Amino acid sequence: MGSDDSSQLNSSRKRAPADPNSSQSPNSRALGTLGENLVAEWLQQQGWEILHRQYHCRWGEIDIIALGRDEASYQNRGIPHHQFPTLAFVEVKTRRRGNWDLGGMLAVSAAKQAKLWQTAEIFLSTRPDLANNSCRFDVALVRCEPSRQNIKQILLPLTAANSKSALTGNYRLTLQEYIRAAFSN
Repeated sequence: MGSDDSSQLNSSRKRAPADPNSSQSPNSRALGTLGENLVAEWLQQQGWEILHRQYHCRWGEIDIIALGRDEASYQNRGIPHHQFPTLAFVEVKTRRRGNWDLGGMLAVSAAKQAKLWQTAEIFLSTRPDLANNSCRFDVALVRCEPSRQNIKQILLPLTAANSKSALTGNYRLTLQEYIRAAFSN
């Protein structure tokens, strides 16, 4: 088999990216994007502004970069919360039932944390206007479970009581846990 034959074979194995709103089972990347969509919507409902999604640099990727008010943090320090917004670098882990890594938490290893830290530093170097904001690294754990309903698109709930769950295709996505300041340098 020549090199042209092997490249044809490899290109025929490549699949088109999965449509995240498809009723078929999403692949890992599409599933991750669905989880990120849910978390981004939830953050916006909490009053956060999404500055960037899937920020890439040579060190890695940050799923969500958001700017908002971390009132609890400021109240504990006696600082008026209107003075300094917080910049949150959010790592989203979306998992199906039966995963091996505690819903994604074990995937945020020390090596992954170091990559996120370096990626955040690169981001901040491109945005000096954000340099005076306090920063934190959050982790969002999203669970994906089969649903009996077949929905053609993501239907995000409008009520605060149900704002941590969404339906798409044959799946229900639920924000299981949002860990603020999950790690630091």
